[in-house]
Amino acid sequence: MTMVQLTLGKMRGIGATLVLFGMLASASDLLAASPQPPDASRRLYDRVMDEFRHKDYAAALAGFRFFLELHGQSSLSANAQYWMGECQYRMGRHEEALGSFFRLISDYPMSQKLAASTLKIGQIYTKQGDLEKAQLMYERVTGQYPDSPEAEVARKAIDAAVAKGEPIAAEPN
Repeated sequence: MTMVQLTLGKMRGIGATLVLFGMLASASDLLAASPQPPDASRRLYDRVMDEFRHKDYAAALAGFRFFLELHGQSSLSANAQYWMGECQYRMGRHEEALGSFFRLISDYPMSQKLAASTLKIGQIYTKQGDLEKAQLMYERVTGQYPDSPEAEVARKAIDAAVAKGEPIAAEPN
């Protein structure tokens, strides 16, 4: 018999439950005090980013998908979602990239990658020739993230459109 079985056999009701709870709490305290292994999600994310930096976008895309399947609740999930879109964008898979960037915006509303994702959506719309939607995205970047590096890129895109005489989207009301 284990110690827990012996203790529970001698005690009944709430007393046994409290003893058992105390034992479990002590065990969890011991586990918490022991050194934690390096974060598996960070290691995987870093390995996948290495693939991206080496321009192996197909491998990086697969890696970021795998990362999100394994670590969908990680603090790195929004970044993985963004980099999936970047991989797709750089591979010329613009429709898929749009989906990835829009998913980041909808699923990770507090992400630090919101400005970058919104800018990328504008750039994709520009490549697709949908200048009105592109303009709306650029204006969103400059309006919501005015001091960001992405806002500067968006302003230049707006200025370039004006210089070419391309249609400018109406200001939001």
